[in-house]
Amino acid sequence: MALAGKLEKDIEIKAPADKFYEIFSCKPHHISNVCPERIQGVQLHEGDWGATDAVVHWNYVLDGKEHTAKEIVELIDDEKKLVIYKLIEGDLMKEYKSFKFIVQVVPKGEGSLVKWIMEYEKLSDDIAHPEKMMELATNVTRDIEEHLVSA
Repeated sequence: MALAGKLEKDIEIKAPADKFYEIFSCKPHHISNVCPERIQGVQLHEGDWGATDAVVHWNYVLDGKEHTAKEIVELIDDEKKLVIYKLIEGDLMKEYKSFKFIVQVVPKGEGSLVKWIMEYEKLSDDIAHPEKMMELATNVTRDIEEHLVSA
């Protein structure tokens, strides 16, 4: 069995691409205000919000348990509305040698298409694929959509 893997999911939302992209590229610390039951906090450890090489610490809930992740912003591409976060510390490192969260937002009519990609390498074959992380990303996407549409 291969240890490296990739999960992908496309989610259509009613919110404008620019507004959704802005949250993940420049204002991820606002996510904990939008869905505090899923994302309990997002703190900047190094660098500046909206800048490549910024280090961001996330507190999140998965399967009813609190978890942490420290990520470096590897890429922010305003033209493609693409952000890549690379995991450098946290609970996922207990099961994965490497983990990247890639989010891209594509305008679609009056709304958008949010593309989530998770690239990872498991530490062993016994480790499950990160479907629960994708479910969390999907739920956070829906929460942000609802927030942006009702604002």
